[in-house]
Amino acid sequence: MRTEISFSPSFAMATIHLDMGESVKSEAGAMLAMSPKGLRRSVLGGESFFMNTFSATGPDAHVIVAPALPGDIITWPLTGNTVYLQSGSYLASPGTIDIDSKWGGAKTFFSKEGLFMLKCQGTGDLIVSSYGAVHAVDLAAGQSYTVDTGHMVGWEEGVSYNVKKVGNWKSTMLSGEGLIVELTGPGRVYIQTRSPNSLIDWIIPKLPSQRS
Repeated sequence: MRTEISFSPSFAMATIHLDMGESVKSEAGAMLAMSPKGLRRSVLGGESFFMNTFSATGPDAHVIVAPALPGDIITWPLTGNTVYLQSGSYLASPGTIDIDSKWGGAKTFFSKEGLFMLKCQGTGDLIVSSYGAVHAVDLAAGQSYTVDTGHMVGWEEGVSYNVKKVGNWKSTMLSGEGLIVELTGPGRVYIQTRSPNSLIDWIIPKLPSQRS
């Protein structure tokens, strides 16, 4: 499998080239286009997460995927290790990476409905998207870092975390309580420069209200 990323950093898409017999999984709504021949698609449904699986049945097969929100795409190479990824940042992965949406910490991380943590383990390039730019932070052993959960993309195994409810640090007048996560190294952490939660909070007051 070979991944070609285009139009970074603002409107990225990923073209995934597959050799005969290779397969790739993607978030169910991520497919932009695919080669007309040589690919077989199937749907895998979980309790709260759905994926398409594309399998190459011929030469020169490819599928193009893109996230719902504008931003960047990176590949996160795995070599048998485990990383934890927020579900909105998962874009695609080879069949050699297991995606677990039902592990113990899957649904306890985010305050917003529909966001949860995925446990990703295996070998190959995990294809990750961000809303806005993606930024890597490498934490030394014992080094701590605090991130608003809406800006969290993921972290690798070895990084410990503690989720806390606090007053929203961006606004003390209009917002209620939010969640932050305190991360402690060693290991790599990815964050995104924009928050989907903030976008939703910006849009909702501008929507027309129904009048009785």
